[in-house]
Amino acid sequence: MPWVKTRVRLKKVKVRNSERGMSPRNRDAATIFGLLAWVTLVLMMVIPAARAERIKDLAQVGGVRSNPLVGYGLVVGLDGTGDRTSQAPFTVQSLKNLLGELGVNVPANVNPQLKNVAAVAIHAELPAFAKPGQPIDITVSSIGNATSLRGGSLLMAPLRGADGEVYAIAQGNLVVGGFGAQGRDGSKVSVNVPSVGRIPNGATVERAVPNAMGEDAGGNITLNLHQADFTTVSRMVDALQARFGNGSAAAVDAVTVVVRAPQDPGSRVMFMAQVENLELNPGSAAAKVVVNARTGTVVIGSNVTVMPAAVTHGSLTVTITESAEVSQPNSFTRGGQAVVVPQSTVTVNQEGNRMFKFEGGTSLDEIVRAVNEVGAAPGDLIAILEALKQAGALRAELEII
Repeated sequence: MPWVKTRVRLKKVKVRNSERGMSPRNRDAATIFGLLAWVTLVLMMVIPAARAERIKDLAQVGGVRSNPLVGYGLVVGLDGTGDRTSQAPFTVQSLKNLLGELGVNVPANVNPQLKNVAAVAIHAELPAFAKPGQPIDITVSSIGNATSLRGGSLLMAPLRGADGEVYAIAQGNLVVGGFGAQGRDGSKVSVNVPSVGRIPNGATVERAVPNAMGEDAGGNITLNLHQADFTTVSRMVDALQARFGNGSAAAVDAVTVVVRAPQDPGSRVMFMAQVENLELNPGSAAAKVVVNARTGTVVIGSNVTVMPAAVTHGSLTVTITESAEVSQPNSFTRGGQAVVVPQSTVTVNQEGNRMFKFEGGTSLDEIVRAVNEVGAAPGDLIAILEALKQAGALRAELEII
């Protein structure tokens, strides 16, 4: 947060008639009081405001979480973009089983050649406290060789949890964000992924998940931080005890805080509403540099510093060019044949980048500025950071993902 510069200009003020009669001691006291007021005002403008966050944004209540659901079904009504039954026999098998349940018997020796049906996998998240009858969104993905699910409808399919029980029933018309087109010569074009779609409110909850809301044996509620931090846990306990009294909260480790809560369900809900809206100043994050070696993305935390070090990073480029030349014999030579002779040209180019120096305690802004001045690419920056870490000059954790 930037510091606010404030310039205080003192002016000579004429003394009013009411102040002429003041004694020197009272006049000095009034002057000191005025100066103290100015100093207080300046400090309030200069000192940056603390970054307070709600407990709701820092932690979650133990046991309050969503549960994944998965299912299998058929999408029908496609415009010739469904599974090719010769390569996806499970689609025909599923369709025969479905028709059999509806009272339609398909002879065993009949193999329908379908183009408007696709076998799909369905997955969804069952939110915490979801009750029977409530709708949830689902995602439908092709598991065969269907080229597009646009315009299709999902037939009724059960969604099961990790315990194998059915918790929701899915059905509805798909919304597909991508599309594709293919010509007879095999050429095709596609935008986004047309083989995946969503159905808003496409499933209905049929069974609720029991939720203890983080209760332990004593009926207390557990709060778990999203990121482990001893400082944040300590400040959270202080904030809870300041609001609800001493002994109302206790830290278990760097993640968990146990809060003493009322036993009545209604009072417990009101109590949690007060807890999650309490504000506190979380501890600063550890100094870390995260590098994605696949994409070249580098994220440097604000607390990263560098000890005194000098860095130079050059770029060596080797270029090999292959060409072919035809060696033609003289016209008076008998038995001569033209021969193709390969020619290779190798060039080496080395860029002479200058050296830059890091002083002790170099901040993030100075690191980025120094690297940008030498024109280092993301790949070069990754190499520089790894070398600084090996040299012991990088005061941060280097994480490569």
